[in-house]
Amino acid sequence: MSRIDAKFASLKAAGKKGFVAYIMAGDPDTDISLEVMKGLPGAGVDVIELGLPFTDPMADGPTIQLAGQRALEHGMNLDRTLDMVRAFREGDNETPIVMMGYYNPIYSRGVDRFLADAKDAGIDGLIIVDLPPEEDDELCIPAQKAGLNFIRLATPTTDDKRLPTVLQNTSGFVYYVSITGITGSAEASAEMVAPEVARIKAQTDLPVIVGFGINSGDKAREVAAVADGCVVGSAIVSQIAAGKPVSEILDFVKSLADGAHSA
Repeated sequence: MSRIDAKFASLKAAGKKGFVAYIMAGDPDTDISLEVMKGLPGAGVDVIELGLPFTDPMADGPTIQLAGQRALEHGMNLDRTLDMVRAFREGDNETPIVMMGYYNPIYSRGVDRFLADAKDAGIDGLIIVDLPPEEDDELCIPAQKAGLNFIRLATPTTDDKRLPTVLQNTSGFVYYVSITGITGSAEASAEMVAPEVARIKAQTDLPVIVGFGINSGDKAREVAAVADGCVVGSAIVSQIAAGKPVSEILDFVKSLADGAHSA
């Protein structure tokens, strides 16, 4: 059982919804990014989603694109992202970490080497948004064999014909994208999300976590109430971009986590 599986099993046993927080590795610089990351569990975060900066993102809106640019300008790369995870693991061996990114840096490194390094550093799962299920032999299957969860995204346009293919080799949890669009571009609606989550849960026993369009504790509560939890990224990254003190960033994260946990 991975850290991700164990975390969601414990949440389910406690009757609680999960809260996942996204930050970009190295934004605005390595030191502040690591300080924020180390503070996330204490702010109530159940799973950390750590962005791997990439020059040509596709699913990310302007807020996260700019975070990636800031990180790259400060020299963040795959090696330093893994070093950041290692530094986090020195003080926390329990909180699950999911690396979210794109395939190019992994392909350039070599899949086998990347998986060994990611596992050694303390990564628990991967979200690689530009690899469709038809390419599962490329990374998904090797990742599962290496003991890493491979988390797939389902969207409002994933119809009943496509959904079984998306779910086939997914593990850890299913990430449901609540809107048709990029991150940070619109608000999620529990009314629209609820039937979609039910549709997914009819075909899988995995937790369904909803992301995109959640920017407040109230919205986190509303969305988590109709799913197994929620993800917040752009709203947190915006706090970092504004140059707020780490303590204020973590207070904001806590308000989001409290919202999700109260659902």
